[in-house]
Amino acid sequence: MQELILNALLAHDSNRAFVFDNFTWQRDGPEYAEYNGKLIPSRIPLSALISGPIIGSSFDPGDPTPRAVSREYFKKVCPNPTIIDSITVNEHLRLNPDVPASTMFDRWVELLNSINDPCVEIEEVSFQIFEIWLFGSDRILSMWSRLSKSPMLLNFSWSPLVLRTFSQNAELFGATSASFRFLPSYLRPSAARLTVAGLHNVDPILTAAKTDPIPGLLVLHVRRGDFADHCSHLARWAADWNGFNKFAALPDKFHIPVNGGGGDSTEENMQMYHRRCFPTIEQIVERVRNVLADQKRLYGNKKELKRIYIMTNGDVAWLKQLERALMEVKKWDAVSTSRDLDLGWEAKHVAQSVDMLVGQRAQVFIGNGFSSLTSNVVMFRMLRELPPGDIRFW
Repeated sequence: MQELILNALLAHDSNRAFVFDNFTWQRDGPEYAEYNGKLIPSRIPLSALISGPIIGSSFDPGDPTPRAVSREYFKKVCPNPTIIDSITVNEHLRLNPDVPASTMFDRWVELLNSINDPCVEIEEVSFQIFEIWLFGSDRILSMWSRLSKSPMLLNFSWSPLVLRTFSQNAELFGATSASFRFLPSYLRPSAARLTVAGLHNVDPILTAAKTDPIPGLLVLHVRRGDFADHCSHLARWAADWNGFNKFAALPDKFHIPVNGGGGDSTEENMQMYHRRCFPTIEQIVERVRNVLADQKRLYGNKKELKRIYIMTNGDVAWLKQLERALMEVKKWDAVSTSRDLDLGWEAKHVAQSVDMLVGQRAQVFIGNGFSSLTSNVVMFRMLRELPPGDIRFW
């Protein structure tokens, strides 16, 4: 998500039309690919996930930037584009920890502005312009002042499909009628099915400025499954949190251990990484208790947390154990999880986007600092200027 937004901003600041593509797992071949023994869509239209100028809605009045176009349209009107290998700019910048993202961004703007050809394409097999090594470090924070004022973020919205699915599951989040006052009637909980016109609306409907927190909602991001091995891998290589989880204003910090990395880890470091990345039920419960105590100190009884929603890919049986353990912390109105979402066939494969919207709208959010999904939620909450003290990590 963050790479998409930054690429779109690069096109905008170079006064070029951004070319968007499907969310692509496998470009060629059948409609479905296999992942972890399960079938998943090979390609999901980006409009099923997001709305806004990234996928072709108008820019604000006075902004002369040409609107974004689809990859198919670009291929039709630009059969012989100027092709650039990303290493042309990035060779000495991409892995240098002392080079901020803003420096790389400016170099790319300079290059694109020097090319007369209106059709430019990045070589498909070259490195991405902005890679995981950049988003996985605080180097990316140097772009925040520009990103936070850009139309890519200010006019970003989740798609009508995501918003409608959120509405259909309102009772899980404790969302009241006030939570939907910015939504058109056809996206509210009581509405009938989405019309074709409504489903394909690319105009931003619910921008960050309108994503008010749902009072009393505590959202937890609990990764399971493949994260067990992934967290061990992070420990062996002394990995850092994602960059947008490292805003200076956020109360929880992570410090890379000095006695690890290079493919090896001490037992102490391994346990520390797992606690912050793959916490046990006992550790989750302990963290929730601590955050509740911090909220009490900050707000007294004015902002009581009453309901929990867990963003997760966890096993149902394990989640039931977690729910029972959390109900022993206090008498919550409800504890629900991603597994409780009522998803139609259209929404099944955009469920993670629904989860991110719920995380955006939490009163308090506890995330996984190593997760890019968490960092998306944090990015949108910081854009909304929600209290940094209401963003926490394991």
